[in-house]
Amino acid sequence: MDTKTILRDVLAGRRLTEAEGLHLLSIRGREIYTVLAAADELREERVGAGVTYVRNQNLHVTNICKNLCGFCGFGRRPGDEGAYLNSLDAIREKASLARERGVSEVCFLSGVHPDFTLQSYLDMIGAVHAVVPKADIHTCSPEEVSFVAKKSGIPTAEVLDRLRAAGLGTLQGTAAEILVEDVRKVICPRKVSGAEWIRIIKEAHGMGIRSTATIMYGSCESARDRIRHLGMLREIQDETGGFTELVPLTYIHQNTPLFQAGLASTGATGVEDLLLLAVSRLFLDNFDHIQVSWGKLGLKMTQMGLLSGGDDLGGTMYEDDVTVDAGAKDAAYLDPTEMRRICEDLGRPLVERNTVYEPVHRPS
Repeated sequence: MDTKTILRDVLAGRRLTEAEGLHLLSIRGREIYTVLAAADELREERVGAGVTYVRNQNLHVTNICKNLCGFCGFGRRPGDEGAYLNSLDAIREKASLARERGVSEVCFLSGVHPDFTLQSYLDMIGAVHAVVPKADIHTCSPEEVSFVAKKSGIPTAEVLDRLRAAGLGTLQGTAAEILVEDVRKVICPRKVSGAEWIRIIKEAHGMGIRSTATIMYGSCESARDRIRHLGMLREIQDETGGFTELVPLTYIHQNTPLFQAGLASTGATGVEDLLLLAVSRLFLDNFDHIQVSWGKLGLKMTQMGLLSGGDDLGGTMYEDDVTVDAGAKDAAYLDPTEMRRICEDLGRPLVERNTVYEPVHRPS
């Protein structure tokens, strides 16, 4: 394939095939720069110069998890050293802190506790919603929806409806990892299948509940698996239009069972990180926003990601034990002042948004 022809055609509005996307993901040498530049040009054409972020706070519920995925260093079994489960009172205290910080989004970070029921989620969401009623409560991946639906013996649509009534704002598009089943059997065998993840996401979108889309890459999947995953997300977005953005999550390997067992590499290289962002921008013609995960990439690579098709910095977060426990030390909090510094260094303005990408205007 001829890279220049592919890039010329995609900038002219032609949709990339998966084979072309795979070709772009596989490029090495100086030609990489042409791919990154094309993605940056398309980003500017689609969403303009602004770099967005959301003032959010992660709220940790528990690190006890039934799944114990191989790529995760966060999950614990009940009784393990360091295992915890926050009470509703503790969750309310964290929500009060979010209110004091003026956040517009509260994002639950949690293992899937084997004892959780639908009522557990309703109680937690309701407790936070009562404290910060104007914040979007961003929680409950399709994995969690499926888990409590089976436990309760009710349809997943009813679970979603009841979660929304309790205060759910948007659904987390996590637990997708790589939607190719052969990969899932290695990295997350206890999680919901890729087909079920897709079904629940479509169901939520059909009910008017929007979600993020994610890809967790760099463990043991191939470039072909990555582009197939992106192809599935594009197909869903064609049908529903319910994804707010793509969140690429590079695999942090240091403290994970998958790496320690010799089943995964040391994660994606910097070239792979940048090409994943760039090809996502070029391939996902029905997504406006591509997030650059500063907590996983570090600030210097984050700047490069913003030159490679990315337009969003995610959130302030305040804490992220999931990423820290996997081995990334500086993934807790990013002050908007520092965000502005790295954006101004690129000659681009920083713009605060809410969860669904509406601008937030605060008193000066």
